[in-house]
Amino acid sequence: MSLDGIVTKAVVYELNNEIVGGKVEKVYQPEDDEILLNIRNKGKNYKLLISASSNNPRIYLTDNAKSNPTKPPMFCMLLRKHLQGSRITDIIQTSMDRIIHIDLEGYDELGVLSKKTLTVEIMGRHSNIILKDSDKILDSIKRISLDVSSVRQVMPGIIYTLPPSQDKLNPLFINKVNLKEEMKKINEGISVSKFISNKYLGLSPLIAREICYRAKINESTNLGSLTPNEIEDIVEALCQLIDNIKYNKYNPTLIIDENKCKVKAFSVININQYNDLTKKHFNTISQVLEEFFLTKDKLDRIRQKSANLRKHTSTKLDRAVNKLAKQKQELLNAKEREKYKIYGDLITSNIYRIEKGIEEIELENFYSENQSPIKIKLNKGLSPSQNAQKYYKRYNKLKNAYQFVSKEISKTEKEINYLEHILVNLDNCNTVEEMEEIQEELIDEGYIKRHLKDKKKKIESNPRHYVSSEGYDIYVGKNNKQNDYLTLKFSSKEDIWLHTKDIPGSHVIIKNKGEGMPPDKTLEEAAMLAAYYSKSKMSSKVPVDYAERKYVRKPNGAKPGMVIYDNNYTMYVTPKESEIAKIKIIEN
Repeated sequence: MSLDGIVTKAVVYELNNEIVGGKVEKVYQPEDDEILLNIRNKGKNYKLLISASSNNPRIYLTDNAKSNPTKPPMFCMLLRKHLQGSRITDIIQTSMDRIIHIDLEGYDELGVLSKKTLTVEIMGRHSNIILKDSDKILDSIKRISLDVSSVRQVMPGIIYTLPPSQDKLNPLFINKVNLKEEMKKINEGISVSKFISNKYLGLSPLIAREICYRAKINESTNLGSLTPNEIEDIVEALCQLIDNIKYNKYNPTLIIDENKCKVKAFSVININQYNDLTKKHFNTISQVLEEFFLTKDKLDRIRQKSANLRKHTSTKLDRAVNKLAKQKQELLNAKEREKYKIYGDLITSNIYRIEKGIEEIELENFYSENQSPIKIKLNKGLSPSQNAQKYYKRYNKLKNAYQFVSKEISKTEKEINYLEHILVNLDNCNTVEEMEEIQEELIDEGYIKRHLKDKKKKIESNPRHYVSSEGYDIYVGKNNKQNDYLTLKFSSKEDIWLHTKDIPGSHVIIKNKGEGMPPDKTLEEAAMLAAYYSKSKMSSKVPVDYAERKYVRKPNGAKPGMVIYDNNYTMYVTPKESEIAKIKIIEN
């Protein structure tokens, strides 16, 4: 994770500047593994968020507040008893590890000055928040008994001990000469970046890769193959970075991959290795952590809701595909109906020659050009006339089945197409609101049942808005509701409509400037967007149809997002993220 020892040091530096000397006024525990301290210092109010979440452990100053349970948990009550009204006297980091000790002092119920320490351990699934009286543990947000760990227990009443040492060195005390000599002697098969992160405490793989990047050395290079000059470059890059950290020279940075709509990384130094991605700089590390974890939490909720909707939709799609296969087999069987009519006609024409009680007869087939004989099976318990009626009845049954199944196949194919569009729409979602919009659509279409306690939600999200290199506005629908809105309400008859040919995807609209067909470059960029936001995103030479909007219409009873069109042209494009990134996007 990016919250390494360097980031922890920056957090401690910030907290010492902002809240040391402050008074803890309120203590809350909004989550089972999270606490929030309201602190008043120098006339300002602060909220200190501390989380021991297994997935996202963290500590920083926040501007957000969560709702709290009506009945405070026991650990929250304990913190209120010992910390509320206390003043923060110091905040210390253990070496360069992700362990922070917050020292507080206040008067107990007897008026005696009491000193307590709140220790925060940011260690992935082993993260914890521990309240201590000197070295004695009063309690922790996660109790670790002997049954859970034989190495280290965290329980009320026992003496606190630090987590097991990782046998790493503190990078703040690097000896350049010794490091160079050590690197020259190592011949084992270990990469440069792994050597750095394994040797020094608090340096994450991200920082190790950054050091390699600044030294212009491939991070995967075997340490034993480095030349003396390359070793010199590595050590210099490492020491320059550590010097900034040692003297608290920070540049809080967030790395964002806008094409994939996700936060890539964060740090308190300028990360140069991601120069092709968007970098946002902040004044404080708390601001970085706030945005990172809020964004990550939002994306996690989107992924969770998307996974549920995707699973439900995929199940419906699989059933529809199986249903179509069975229907096509039924149609194939029904195509044989004509032979049964022929059997009935031949039996009727030769009824005087057929004796009752025989099981088979060979008759000349006057429907065949060469009138070659044909063998017809008979039910010996039926008369010749009854046998003929039996074949006519089978013919009529299959004839009706053919007409019915043909209509059902058309319905099933439309359903498959619709569900495939839903899956593409789920891929195109960036917000919970967009996901809920798709969920509401599936409820309206009868694919999901609405719970009695849930009310219909009125959700409105906006299509993506791009501007072509030639200044034309291009709009891309994110879901079927937006597709219908773009095509049927938002666009004018002279606008250009685009969609991947026979491939599930988004509707794309080019707003016409009244100058006829847009230039080729704009058409190509819009087609690139149509292909990128489709099922064929990873394909090459994707066919994209385009036509004037007036030639696009929605059939009666068609599902959301489904249209028909004519007078269209087709062009072929290969969607590439690098090309999509060049098209200017307008934030909603």
